[in-house]
Amino acid sequence: MPDWSYHGIFRPVLKKVPPIWSREFIHRGMNIIASLPFGFGGHIINFLGREESSPHLAKEHMGLSFQNPVGLSGVLDPNLSGTRAFSNLGFGFLEIGPVTWEPTGIGEAPIVKEETQSILFPKESIGFQTAMERLKNIPPKQPFLIRLQGSYEEIKVMAEGLNPYAAGFIVEASEWMDIGFTDKPMLLSIQNIENLSLTSISSFSGLIVEETDGFENLKKKIIQLRSLGWNKTIISSGGIYEPVQAMELAEVGTDMMMVKEGYVFSGPGLTKRIKEAFLDEEKVSIPSQDGWFSYWLFGLFILAGGMLALLFSITSIILPYDEYFLRMKKEEIWMFNERIMLFMAHDRMTLAGTMISGGIVYMQLAKHGVKKGLKWAKEAIDFAAIVGFLGIFAFIGYGYFDWLHLLFWLILLPFYLHGYRKTKGISGTPSSPNRLNDKSWNVGIFGQLAFVILGFSFVMGGVIISGIGVSSVFVATDIQYICMPPEMLERFNQNLVPVLAHDRAGFGSALLSVGLLVLTLALWGYQQGNQWVWWTFLIGGLPAFIAGIYIHFAIGYTTFIHLLPAYFALGLYLSGLLLSYRFLHSK
Repeated sequence: MPDWSYHGIFRPVLKKVPPIWSREFIHRGMNIIASLPFGFGGHIINFLGREESSPHLAKEHMGLSFQNPVGLSGVLDPNLSGTRAFSNLGFGFLEIGPVTWEPTGIGEAPIVKEETQSILFPKESIGFQTAMERLKNIPPKQPFLIRLQGSYEEIKVMAEGLNPYAAGFIVEASEWMDIGFTDKPMLLSIQNIENLSLTSISSFSGLIVEETDGFENLKKKIIQLRSLGWNKTIISSGGIYEPVQAMELAEVGTDMMMVKEGYVFSGPGLTKRIKEAFLDEEKVSIPSQDGWFSYWLFGLFILAGGMLALLFSITSIILPYDEYFLRMKKEEIWMFNERIMLFMAHDRMTLAGTMISGGIVYMQLAKHGVKKGLKWAKEAIDFAAIVGFLGIFAFIGYGYFDWLHLLFWLILLPFYLHGYRKTKGISGTPSSPNRLNDKSWNVGIFGQLAFVILGFSFVMGGVIISGIGVSSVFVATDIQYICMPPEMLERFNQNLVPVLAHDRAGFGSALLSVGLLVLTLALWGYQQGNQWVWWTFLIGGLPAFIAGIYIHFAIGYTTFIHLLPAYFALGLYLSGLLLSYRFLHSK
């Protein structure tokens, strides 16, 4: 659940219901998605959030490997109802528990205080047996650190039972020093360090330092531990609401950190923002990637093809090979019903504008994303290009195969394949200068939401229009504009409807491809300071909107219900540009 959906859609509603209901609704819903067969759930989650971690963030502590230093506190998911989903959300490790011998606190609700952004968590545990059963069904994608509570004998038995699922264990009492009942790392959770003897806890592999009285005091505890000579692993728990706080903890000696209340108030995107901030701070540079220029040329040719199609749409409208298929000159169509020609110009100009927009976005992704080694930019190009290539089959859905389109794709194909092959090993993840939950970030979330909805709208519109193109061809307002039913058009020329269907399916396919570009750019490229993303939305969107709306007024096809989707999309486009400007331009 990215921040744009969490803050823009779900949290405003869910914070009005009891916290335990909203927690379980979110966790169970995410778990259902994560549990889809054949790995589809993980792919869906990754598509929406891009949660992969850069190899530069990998850590080695206590003999364990962590993909990144950010973990999730177990108190946020005491029922393990969302653990399968959380394992797909980019965490370096997950805390499980607390696990007690018998269930405790079941049904007790957390007390959420919005004004102070704090949560009083109940002592809630599903019990040892239930925890063990649920962990059997959760394949770990990162280390699980299981927190155990109870007597020495209970903890010893629970550790033995949970040993197959644990990378390490967390306990909260150090009165007993015998922790040799497990070969896994054992960490001690502490809240205060007054009168703490490091000698007495030297057998532990690491410490969990709990935030109990403010972030600054948490930092002081860690500084004091390091000054006393503790040189083993330190993991902080809580206190992080912004990326800058995670960086400050790292600076004073924290090896890894668990987010807690901040994950609720700042949103699930906090983990990703922290990782991007660490990469930005390290100034990780990726060499320029070979193959990006082939992708750039691919976009350039699409832009050029769109310009050529635009020229034809405002001059001859139909081409000689169209006339050959129709066995009729365009002048005869003009004489029979001029609105048929204007309708064809309408479809072909909207296609041209969409192609020009798509070409611009392809070129921007290649230059600013693929060239810099960003895996998401390559995958955005690949998704859209493959869908575009497959769209050629939609052209023949009603019996008319356009050989010029085939020739165009054959010209594009070598450039795409060369770019794909040369960039196959690309693996870079984005960095970001974002550090704070400031106003530009809060407003920017809604700008991203507008662009995401715009991308989804284009994708759905492309699917619907392509479907219409290969089935009924016309909608009711088309018939009203042309003033002739399809049967009359077929009596006039039996090949006319297939040509019109070809135009419609071609536009739908192009809109679907460009919709994927807009959607992936909004989902994956929305990091603070990415000015090129804002300019890509602005410049890339203008040709499609100008061509699509202008042609309707130029030919008099201004039925409100027909243009309503375009007006809706234009509103999203302008809102996204306005709301995202400060965030994407701010360093």
